[in-house]
Amino acid sequence: MAISEFGLIQRYFTSAELINPVNRLGVGDDCALMSIPDGYELALTVDTMVEGVHFFAGANPEQLGKKLLAVNLSDLAAMGATPVSVTLALTIPEINEDWLKSFSTGFLNLVKSYSLDLIGGDTTKGPLTLSVQAMGIVPKGQALRRSTAKTGDLIFVTGQGLGDSGLGLKIEQGYQSENADAVLQKFHTPEPRVNEGIKIREYASSCIDLSDGIASDLSHILKQSSVGAVLDWDKVPLSKAVSDYIDKTDDWLLPLSAGEDYELCFTVAPENVSSINIECTQVGVIESRAGLRFQRLGVTKELGVKGFEHFS
Repeated sequence: MAISEFGLIQRYFTSAELINPVNRLGVGDDCALMSIPDGYELALTVDTMVEGVHFFAGANPEQLGKKLLAVNLSDLAAMGATPVSVTLALTIPEINEDWLKSFSTGFLNLVKSYSLDLIGGDTTKGPLTLSVQAMGIVPKGQALRRSTAKTGDLIFVTGQGLGDSGLGLKIEQGYQSENADAVLQKFHTPEPRVNEGIKIREYASSCIDLSDGIASDLSHILKQSSVGAVLDWDKVPLSKAVSDYIDKTDDWLLPLSAGEDYELCFTVAPENVSSINIECTQVGVIESRAGLRFQRLGVTKELGVKGFEHFS
């Protein structure tokens, strides 16, 4: 007997009890209920992934489930928020229980690892489309913003390899690399920098997650803060796989323009640099002159590259 929509939800996406005390009522009613603690604000974000646009047809469903949630948690990390709950809207062409079991395993394993609750959502029939809304809490007045960078601030990025996910995509498309495993893992199952976001919110002056490439994402900070910046290309952290790729192709723009690294790019006033308590690398400085420039081999030039845009 074919499983029904409600049977699907019950079997794969309903937990016996709520974990996070912020969540008062979860799956099973018309709405979920949350109770935000005194002194906190609610941070919300939503992302959609569409087959053929954000992932290949036939993608591993367990990896897909994890990545879908990870990219939303990365947005909360960029605000310095502590994740508390998620909702899931799942559009599928047909009910494939093997696919659903694998997808829900990847998704719910990450839910559990961050002590979240899946508190609601929707299931419909149609082209494979996956949407998540993630919610977190942050102390009032402490949420990290894009609009608060100041001239003289230093620019930092987390992680040890910008461009890893972009190279992973190239490998999926046929590029041959001797160091494929690590960058493919970054492409398929990125790790959101949630803990890092929470740690830096007391001293960072602005922050954004790197979903479309640092050239594009940092430009959002610059525009909203009415400042400019210089990036030092020689300081950008690169993995061996990306370094080897650049040596072979001379495509040195990859670490600046490739998306889906999901690292944090944040700014810190010089007097607060000693407060930094996470693994990160300084890659530039905020300037009063508008625009984004890069410094490479002792030469400073305008940086005109862009990251991924859906409607470009």
